[in-house]
Amino acid sequence: QVQLVESGGGLVQAGGSLRLSCAASGRTFSMNAMGWYRQAPGKERELVAGISWNGGSTNYADSVKGRFIISKDNAKNTVYLQMNSLKPEDTAVYYCAKSRGVVATQLSVDYWGKGTLVTVSS
Repeated sequence: QVQLVESGGGLVQAGGSLRLSCAASGRTFSMNAMGWYRQAPGKERELVAGISWNGGSTNYADSVKGRFIISKDNAKNTVYLQMNSLKPEDTAVYYCAKSRGVVATQLSVDYWGKGTLVTVSS
C-alpha cells in the first residue's frame, strides 16, 4: 500500500515562499509521474503541477507558472513544490498525488496524500 505524506504547509504573508514536500512509502515511485493539486474552500480540486517519472518534463497551471517549481528526488522517494511570490488566492489545501503513468500531463492518479494547508495572508 502506498502512503503519501505531505509537509511544509503553513501561514505565510503575500509575497513569501513555502516549500512543500511529499514523502512516499510502501513502494518506490521512481517509474511514475507525480503531481500537486490544491483545493480552495468552495472550489473543486485543481492540478497545480505535474512532473514526469524522471523529472525531465513538468507541467504547470497557468495561475502558478513562473512562481512554482515542482521537482522529484527518486532516490529519496520524495516530490517537492517550491512556491514563491505567494498570493492570497494560493490559499488552499495542497495534495500530493501519484500517477499510474509516466508523463507530466494528464495525470492518472491512483494515490492521494491527505493534504497540507497553505494560508497566504494579504
